[in-house]
Formats: sequence, structure tokens, C-alpha cells
Amino acid sequence: MKILVIRFSSMGDIIYTTPVVRCLKQQLPDAEIHFLTKATFRYIYDGNPYLDKLLLLQPKLSDTIRQIQAENYDCIVDLHSNLRTSIIKLRTGIKTFTYNKQRIRKWLSLKFNLKLVPPVHLVDRYLKAVQPLGIVNDGLPINYYIKKDYRLEALLPASHLHGYVAFVIGATHFTKRMPNDKIISICRQINQPVVLLGGQDVKANGNEIAQALGSAVYNACGITTLDESVFLVSKAHRILGFDTGLTHIAEAFQVPIASIWGSTVPELLGVQPYQVKNALVAGIELPCRPCSKFGLEKCPLGHFKCMNDMPEDILSGFANQR
Repeated sequence: MKILVIRFSSMGDIIYTTPVVRCLKQQLPDAEIHFLTKATFRYIYDGNPYLDKLLLLQPKLSDTIRQIQAENYDCIVDLHSNLRTSIIKLRTGIKTFTYNKQRIRKWLSLKFNLKLVPPVHLVDRYLKAVQPLGIVNDGLPINYYIKKDYRLEALLPASHLHGYVAFVIGATHFTKRMPNDKIISICRQINQPVVLLGGQDVKANGNEIAQALGSAVYNACGITTLDESVFLVSKAHRILGFDTGLTHIAEAFQVPIASIWGSTVPELLGVQPYQVKNALVAGIELPCRPCSKFGLEKCPLGHFKCMNDMPEDILSGFANQR
């Protein structure tokens, strides 16, 4: 059997497809498993031993369709379920198993603050699509394979080489991130060195936080590559992080994680920490929350209570646990 699994984006959504690929390969040992995604996200499956071939979405969808047709797949597992995957399935005529996005239920839950979507993790929602193939959840964490043999002394100052807390301060949208002064206050209460992680877009934020706290905090935002950042979270004592790809990837390494949620909620998306033995999901109940599914550029009501009122002692206490 030859199977193509499709998920185009984003980082967090793709990392949660890795248990599906692993279960397919281990439970159908004679099957050949391929995965189709955008070139931007190929790093998630680079080095994955459960995948036989990685296909990349071409600029012209017709070219991707021709590539799929040439592979002679027995079936497609569509874990994205959008217009492009619908065109692919229609044009190829290959038997398909499709992930149910529950779009109407999610919209109603968001619009009217209802709880119509069961709090089932995205991994389990994905795996439901392949149940007809006899696939069952193996109960293991997600997979991510670090690309190189990095050394801490090459990435961190000497002050951080004997233990640190990783704080992932990046996230795509403003309402998923804490204000700098809130992060500064939490870091002051952490009794060991802190490494700030994120992309170039939050490097200035990291500089402001590090300048306020001195040598106890090292700003690696915009300095380390994504793979180096993954290595750093894998070696951390504990992780604090917002709803962003790096925080989700960190779940592959069984480091204790505090997952911090502002305007979005994990139950709606099904992306609370998966198979992590020690995890905290931090978020406060508000009548205006969630205000969006994926985050916004500003708080619609102007008060940003979902992050401003987040209890600091819960997060610092988690970081300080031994």
C-alpha cells in the first residue's frame, strides 16, 4: 500500500501530524508513507524515520497534481481539508480519508461563546480520519528530530550552562503574546537563569526584557535558528511558552511545559500539550475569551485582560519547581 498524507501548514498543525505518520508506518509495516506540505515546513519531517518520501507543494497546483498522479497512491489522508486539497482529490480521483474540521461548530463556539467542540486533541482528531485503515493511537508523544549535534556552550553564555528556564516569547499575533512588562515581572520571580526564544520579530522585545533583568536573562530571539531553538528547549529545566510552533514542538522532548493562552483557547483548536507528563495550561476565564481562533493584532476591547490579569505566581511557581 502507498499512502499520501497532506497538511500544508502551519508549524503547530504539522507537528501534530507526526503521530499519524508514525502510527501508519508502524501499524501498516508494508505501507509506503509519503507526506505533502509547503517547502517552508519541510524541516518538520527532515530526518523522520517513519516517512518514506517528502513531497513539496509546487507554485502551480497542477504541477503538484501531476506529481501525485505519477506516484500511483492507493489512498490520500487529507489532514488539511481546504480548497486546494479538495481540488487535488477531485482531479486525482484517489480514495481519500479526510479530517473533519468541524468548521460550523467552531464558528458558533467562537461567535456565541459556546462550547460545541469537544475538548479532543488535534492528534486524536487527525487519527480519527485513519481509523478506517485500522489505525489506533499508540499513545506516544509527537516526533521532532534535531538536525545537528549542537553544544550548549556554543549557543549560551557561561551563566546559563548549568540549567535554565526557556521562555518562548514569540507568537504570530499580538493577542497571543504577553506585554513585555508582564514577562519581566514573571522572570524576576524565577530563581534560575532564563533564555528568551523567538524569531526576529520579537528580538526587540527580548532586548527590552533582557536589559531590564541583567545577566540572569539571555535573549536568543532572532539569534538562534529554529533548529537551535528546538535544541535549547530540549535541554531546558522547564519551558514557558505561548501558543506558537516552537512551544508545540517542545512537547517532543518531555520537558515540563507551561502553555500560556491569551485571546485563544486550546480546547477550540485541540492543541493543548500532547502526551507531556508534566504540563500546565494557563489561561483565565473571561466573558470575551476567546475573541478569535488564531489571534489578533490588538485586543478588541482595549483592556487585554486575558494576558494582563494572568496570575504570575502560577507561572513562576511552575518554573521554580524541582
